[in-house]
Amino acid sequence: MTTQHYPVIIIGGGQAGLSMSYCLKERGIDHLIFEKHRMGEAWRSKRWDSFCLVTPNWQCALPGFDYAGDDPKGFMVKEQIVEYIEAYARSFNPPLKEGVAVSRLRRHESGTFEVTTDIGVFTADQIVVATGGYQTAKVPRMAERFPPGITHLHSSDYKSAAELPPGEVLVVGTGQSGCQIAEDLHLAGRRVHLCVGGAPRTARRYRGKDVVEWLHNMGYYDMPIHEHPKKDMVRAKANHYVTGRDGGRDIDLRKFALEGMKLYGRLKDVHSGTLCFADDLKQNLDQADNVADSIKTTIDKFIESHGIEAPHEDRYTPVWQPESPPLSLDYEQAGITSIIWSMGFGTDYRWIEIPLFDGKGYPTHQRGVTNVPGVYFIGLPWQYTWGSGRFSGVAQDARYLANCIESRHSAAARTTAGSALNMWALGS
Repeated sequence: MTTQHYPVIIIGGGQAGLSMSYCLKERGIDHLIFEKHRMGEAWRSKRWDSFCLVTPNWQCALPGFDYAGDDPKGFMVKEQIVEYIEAYARSFNPPLKEGVAVSRLRRHESGTFEVTTDIGVFTADQIVVATGGYQTAKVPRMAERFPPGITHLHSSDYKSAAELPPGEVLVVGTGQSGCQIAEDLHLAGRRVHLCVGGAPRTARRYRGKDVVEWLHNMGYYDMPIHEHPKKDMVRAKANHYVTGRDGGRDIDLRKFALEGMKLYGRLKDVHSGTLCFADDLKQNLDQADNVADSIKTTIDKFIESHGIEAPHEDRYTPVWQPESPPLSLDYEQAGITSIIWSMGFGTDYRWIEIPLFDGKGYPTHQRGVTNVPGVYFIGLPWQYTWGSGRFSGVAQDARYLANCIESRHSAAARTTAGSALNMWALGS
């Protein structure tokens, strides 16, 4: 097959890749997008049935395509998210090739990039990697210690309580996915055993507004990573757990405990049919509450300093306290037949044969611009701001990178035109 050349190739057809395409189309830069599955595939197949956004719909603001529905303060469910992405693509008709897997990216000595796919080899002057930061499901090796009869699922493969075998369910991890899946199972009437980690939580609403709206008004979603107190370390922090389900509400693990959910500390080990837990349940619950309380304090200060009229609201009072939480559990006696591993994701960039990664395998970049001229990333969590990996902030990143790409593209065009002119002059 003849190698085809494009000024820009985008790898990944989710909201980040599509946003990049929109901004390049605006600038008249020819490009091509490769998507391994379908556009927005992770929203289609890697979310559970009751999944919904945890940020309000008004924050969905892809380039040139702000949310225009009739429920701006609601939270789109999975099907609506897919519809939003599909409608976005229809609005500008991106040059997208779906069902095309990229197996290799390398750079020629000339500086041109070569992209190997299952439909042939393509070359490009510039490359945008838009595969996101959630690529490989993390499941600890201790999962191998359970007998074959136990059903294991990563959170990205969970769909509903009805698809699990009868019995009780162990959920390991309390980030956003773990807590929301535990709630989903709990509401379906399943007995849940939840291993509580160190993820923070936030209230859904406070003093008359959604907490996301307060944080937006205070500029938290636009804060550049270099201004964050934790700098690059913030990229490794777990997101606050909360839910948009049924119009949005807090996730209060203590309330779940009152209703029969079994809470434990972090899962440390599995040995001879016994689950072993760390003695940190109270610490983790208290710390999550402290984070939620600190966010409220920040909002209080903002309200006071700006003279904003807002209703008073009492602070949260814990409704349950763990008293001598068990440090071990016989999972067979407990009737546990399924385990949901909610341990997050890793990245897999082995297909990129270009030296642009740091010692931990993370791409070295500034605002998505890597140390290799002509290679860019988009859609990474905290790529530049808290909103970078979300519908709210990807537009800012896409426009910035499109400007960088346009500048390099124009410079190359001028060089080519200058060389052609010189050749013409010499020939004359």
